[in-house]
Amino acid sequence: MKALIIGAGGVGTVVTQKIAANPVFTEVMLASRTKSKCDAVAAAIGGGRVQTAQVDADSVPELCALFRSFGPDIVVNVALPYQDLTIMDACLECGVNYLDTANYEPKDEAHFEYSWQWAYQDRFKAKGLTAILGCGFDPGVTAVFTAYAAKHHFDEIHYLDIVDCNAGNHGMAFATNFNPEINIREVTQKGRYYENGRWVVTEPHEIHKPLHYPEIGERESYVIYHEELESLVKNYPTIKRARFWMTFGQEYLTHLRVIQNIGMARIDPILYNGVEIVPIQFLKAVLPDPKSLGANYHGQTSIGCRIRGIKDGKERTYYIYNNCDHEQAYRETGTQAVSFTTGVPAALGASMWAKGLWRGAGVFNVEEFDPDPFLAELGPQGLPWHELFDVDLEV
Repeated sequence: MKALIIGAGGVGTVVTQKIAANPVFTEVMLASRTKSKCDAVAAAIGGGRVQTAQVDADSVPELCALFRSFGPDIVVNVALPYQDLTIMDACLECGVNYLDTANYEPKDEAHFEYSWQWAYQDRFKAKGLTAILGCGFDPGVTAVFTAYAAKHHFDEIHYLDIVDCNAGNHGMAFATNFNPEINIREVTQKGRYYENGRWVVTEPHEIHKPLHYPEIGERESYVIYHEELESLVKNYPTIKRARFWMTFGQEYLTHLRVIQNIGMARIDPILYNGVEIVPIQFLKAVLPDPKSLGANYHGQTSIGCRIRGIKDGKERTYYIYNNCDHEQAYRETGTQAVSFTTGVPAALGASMWAKGLWRGAGVFNVEEFDPDPFLAELGPQGLPWHELFDVDLEV
């Protein structure tokens, strides 16, 4: 099996290391707009195991030229969400299977939903190709956790709360844990959650409360919109309410408010000294590279699903989660835990496909596959998970 990874940031670094270490893949290539980044990752892995290439992921002809020369069986897309559709188009044109970690969003609008990618269903089906969407941690493992709960512990899931806490400290006054442009767009949008068959829209960070996280303690948690809610309420129609909670420190929120108030979060071009620039892209250039944060990052992330529903006619609660240590992630891969928790599941999803365990013709979200083989390998790959039954979910 040949795997091609597109994107050489922190997540791409982890994906490449994990795929290169997996004997199911006989050839591995890492490609991005900047080949020197790929070369550095390949050199760190060593042994000539990883080939590298330069490619513009906005260009279907460039992607197809690369696909035809390398001949991948599966493409793992950890580039920018703006590039999902061009990479899917190239996969269709060249007969290659596809996996990503985040759903498509247009470059000129801070909005994301699965409709654009779900619209590829018939074309992937007709070609007999598999497209796996959202195989990071959230989305990704959170959806697999939900599928596992539905398979083993519930007859009906009624209430789903996905909780995401980063209790790490990187020592910077302000930095984002993944691509700043995507991160800031995501967390400054209006909140949205699902309840009784409809979507409820809230002001940014309007709903919040303290939640307790294992080994971490209490952290203020805010309801934001996250894409896996859209696929989970579709695939588990018994869900009455689904929400996504994320922790933010007060200093982070203060910086975020200032960035918005002074116009640095704008995604529309402005004219500066006769040159068009996009403020948020300029901001990305001056903020710390998320990949550089790992060396000084301490503390843990804790991400999981808090579920209430019915089993054998009785109500029960269930909490399934993973805690990941920033320092441990850095020791293994040279990246911080946010990159690690996204990259490991992406590599594992590609392995599930390569082994024939997650396959089908069409476009799939990860909860549509059997969660058991994936979760059996998740711990050994560095992300052990834990279950708590009939506990106070706090939500």
